[in-house]
Amino acid sequence: MLIPANGRMPRRAGQRGVVLMIALIVLVAMTLAGIALMRSVDTTTLIAGNLAFQQAATNSGDAGTEAAVTWLQNNNAGANLFANVYAQGYAAARQDPVVGQSWDAFWTSVLVPAGQVATLGQDATGNTVSYAIQRLCQAVGDPSVSGADCNQPQTTGSAASSSKGAGVVQLLYNSAVYYRITSRIVGPRNTVSYVQTIVMM
Repeated sequence: MLIPANGRMPRRAGQRGVVLMIALIVLVAMTLAGIALMRSVDTTTLIAGNLAFQQAATNSGDAGTEAAVTWLQNNNAGANLFANVYAQGYAAARQDPVVGQSWDAFWTSVLVPAGQVATLGQDATGNTVSYAIQRLCQAVGDPSVSGADCNQPQTTGSAASSSKGAGVVQLLYNSAVYYRITSRIVGPRNTVSYVQTIVMM
């Protein structure tokens, strides 16, 4: 080791801690990035779970549709479907939400208070299924009466052909009436789903 002629060792430059400050800033930034990543993963997991519950609720709506179709088939004779049977969720005349009203608001403020909903109860997945059947007629009674104004397929029709001598072919249809089945499913995490089906009988 060389010693200067004056016998004094040179002084070292004072450390000011700049590297330490930069390291602390980088650590804080990495910590915030890690927290943001964790929250993002949690949010993604929550969204995926909610979508799964929504899909399960929609799938449970098939039970309501099947129960309603079974009831219609068992009662589709004579004048059984000419009048309201609210205890089974059946209305012989259609009702629709007013303009700007959601189906959920219509269901909870009109159908439920009037007792026009049948509930199946809770299934194995924790979903509660309810349904309402509405005959697509403007009035109760015999659908063949003009005042009932029911949506139904035509009873007869004709089709012309361009073939020479083909004439006019008469097409015959069975007279039937349309019914709208609305199933409402309430599940875990306040999941609410609606399934609508139109059937013809």
